[in-house]
Amino acid sequence: MSGTYLGMPSFPKAAHEAVGNTTLRANLRHATHTIRDKRAKAVAELDDWALLREAGKQIKDHTLRHLDTYLVQLEEAVTAAGGVVHWATDADEANRIVTRLVKETGESEVVKVKSMATQEIGLNEALKAEGIHAYETDLAELIVQLGHDRPSHILVPAIHRNRGEIRDIFAKEMGEWGRPAPEGLTDTPAELAEAARLHLREKFLRAKVGISGANFMVAETGTLVVVESEGNGRMCLTLPETLISVVGIEKIVPTWRDLEVFLQTLPRSSTAERMNPYTSMWTGTTDTDGPQTFHLVLIDNGRTDTLADEVGRQALRCIRCSACLNVCPVYERAGGHAYGSVYPGPIGAILSPQLRGTASEIDASLPYASSLCGACYEVCPVAIDIPQVLVHLREKVADQGGKGHRLEKAAIKAAGWILDHPGALAAGERVAAKTRKLHPKKLPGPGAGQWTNSRDLPEMPAEPFRDWWKKNRT
Repeated sequence: MSGTYLGMPSFPKAAHEAVGNTTLRANLRHATHTIRDKRAKAVAELDDWALLREAGKQIKDHTLRHLDTYLVQLEEAVTAAGGVVHWATDADEANRIVTRLVKETGESEVVKVKSMATQEIGLNEALKAEGIHAYETDLAELIVQLGHDRPSHILVPAIHRNRGEIRDIFAKEMGEWGRPAPEGLTDTPAELAEAARLHLREKFLRAKVGISGANFMVAETGTLVVVESEGNGRMCLTLPETLISVVGIEKIVPTWRDLEVFLQTLPRSSTAERMNPYTSMWTGTTDTDGPQTFHLVLIDNGRTDTLADEVGRQALRCIRCSACLNVCPVYERAGGHAYGSVYPGPIGAILSPQLRGTASEIDASLPYASSLCGACYEVCPVAIDIPQVLVHLREKVADQGGKGHRLEKAAIKAAGWILDHPGALAAGERVAAKTRKLHPKKLPGPGAGQWTNSRDLPEMPAEPFRDWWKKNRT
């Protein structure tokens, strides 16, 4: 990946600051509870939901096992349909390819469909460095961009903002990016949506280049699929003369029949809808409709390394529905920014450390950003066992060493020795009992101290159990 957000601390530090923001917590609690309640009702409508979930898991696992074959098939199909396929090993290469393609058109503006892949590689920043303005057209992404902010949710990037904050952002910033917000703008949803529509319409009609991601790619036909709820995607995918799609290599499915499964599970798990209002599909180019030039940029950026991990590779099944975020008690309190990645929440805690590695402080901390309650696994539409992967990654981080892990290993080793020597254990228990009035209520240090910040240590009994037993039961 292109790295963590600039200046982001490790998850524990960022989360500690976030939980103190009462407005943020209220916004997150209201939004996540609303979405997950609606999702539960939408899923309950299907008697065969468990079978669809298992089918999605098996399709993804099969595709990942034969990814090389299906990627070649996809390239051949896209090329035969008039598109051009580019391969990018990492974020830098992907950004260079897209920047070059835009420059070759002679344009200095692009409109974008919401895309996690382009956020992952930092495409907007790369384009800006070359004098190219990238305009986000998804409503939530527009809010984030105008607010000079960062996304905090996979599906609803501006989930941390309330209506009043959005109104203030529109009134202050829209004029700097294009058509200004109407005078006297209020925070009613209808007025905010209308202000965004008017602001974006001139960009849609002017742009010659569109940039998208894709929810799915069908190998047998070379078809790309984008599902969305606002119609901005349809505008970006059909009006520009040139379309550039940047997609992770794991987004592929073998056949149209496979796609049928995910078009049932994705909308219900994400927006709690039976189907997305806009499902756009395109296969190469045609002479009479849509963009006349189509480029597909396939990015690896750590995915091949993730695929090599037999336990961790299941993270690549993810269809970016965000259901795991909406049920996670940690995400609900800490928010998405604390994860230091475009992939927040439970899926981000296992995906980011695999795509980026665990060398940095923040990536080493992400596998611990969970209570292991398992709620994320229960709602995942492709049955990713996130708790299993979290524990697996914790083992990897521990094997790397580091101050905290060295102390932990030393403590475990010392405890093992004491438990192997009953005499030493008994002596220690007696000393602890006799000095119990001197014991602190809280543990010192940043590690164990965090546990006792909100709870007292248990009080030591007046005498060890083994001494009490000898007196009373011998």
